[in-house]
Amino acid sequence: MVGISTNLIHNKTVSRDVIPPINISTTYKYSEDPDDLVKVTDSKGSEDYFLNDTYFYSRVNHPTSELLEKALSKILDGHVVVYNSGLAAFFAALTYINPKKLVIGQAYHGCHGITKIFSRLNGLEVLDLKDPGSFDKLQKGDLVHLETPVNPHGLDFDISYYAELAHKKGALLMVDSTFAPPPLQYPFKHGADIIMHSATKYFGGHSDLLAGILVVRDKSVQYKLYEDRVYLATNIGNLESTLLYRSLKTFELRILKQSDNCEQLVKYLNDHRAEFKVLKELFHGSLQTTKYPDQITKHSPTFALTLTSEKLAKSLPSKLNYFVHATSLGGAESLIEWRALSDSSVDPSLLRVSVGLENIDDLIEDFKNALLSLE
Repeated sequence: MVGISTNLIHNKTVSRDVIPPINISTTYKYSEDPDDLVKVTDSKGSEDYFLNDTYFYSRVNHPTSELLEKALSKILDGHVVVYNSGLAAFFAALTYINPKKLVIGQAYHGCHGITKIFSRLNGLEVLDLKDPGSFDKLQKGDLVHLETPVNPHGLDFDISYYAELAHKKGALLMVDSTFAPPPLQYPFKHGADIIMHSATKYFGGHSDLLAGILVVRDKSVQYKLYEDRVYLATNIGNLESTLLYRSLKTFELRILKQSDNCEQLVKYLNDHRAEFKVLKELFHGSLQTTKYPDQITKHSPTFALTLTSEKLAKSLPSKLNYFVHATSLGGAESLIEWRALSDSSVDPSLLRVSVGLENIDDLIEDFKNALLSLE
């Protein structure tokens, strides 16, 4: 089987350039052959239009977005549709599935914001993932949304368990695998029906683009998502496509190094907890009592910690040299966020840490000195 990096580096381009050119055109010249002129609305030609390198307007598709989708499909074990943000991908999934009931637990607060929109517009009933009774209410066509590893803690949940609960009722399971993209986790192998990623994070990896991904098993579903995307107007932009395509060539190197760095930093903090009086709790998949080695091969490069007070939590970022106080995650640079700044639902003493590609000894020393300075 061809490896992740080989697939992403040697994906065929639509030109002879080794590196695809930046294509910023919004519109494309129609074919000069009358036989090639097929109305987009013709049932005979519409599917070919979306799937066979035919371009006329970049809101519909363009060469670099198609390069992305073909490259990502090779490593995500399904058919990929790319969007202009992770939340656009989540919105597209709810639009396509149109469930009457949605089971969702701890997840990115933006996803909860979108569920409120659907509840307001069409009466979507939102049920709690932690309540066993929620699954008894599901019917065919409903949806379970599982984020694992979960934001902001980086903890893992059993995909197979939730797939079984959903499928017993004829519902679908969508897994947000943003915190653990391949090769860390492959949700389809454990029963997921749809996979979602915020490609802004680890696939992008450089804190310079927004993108989202849906992965489906059936090509006909991919085509329906393409159709919806035209009218939701959520196709990824030309420049962002180029940046993301560039990022994929170093993706596997980055995600594996970040995972290793994170695990070493978390282990150091956990092993030396007695030294850090201000450290209250640590959250990360590597510290979980219940582990899922068949599901998660390496742990997420994101973890969370709480300090003994909100004041100390707000102060910690300013004591660090190599962790930028900013939101988001997945970049080459390490980030730390006093999470209450962007998500009011979390513990005000919690900080989320995205571990980057710096030398691990420097990151450990930096965190050690910052925590001790708060004593």
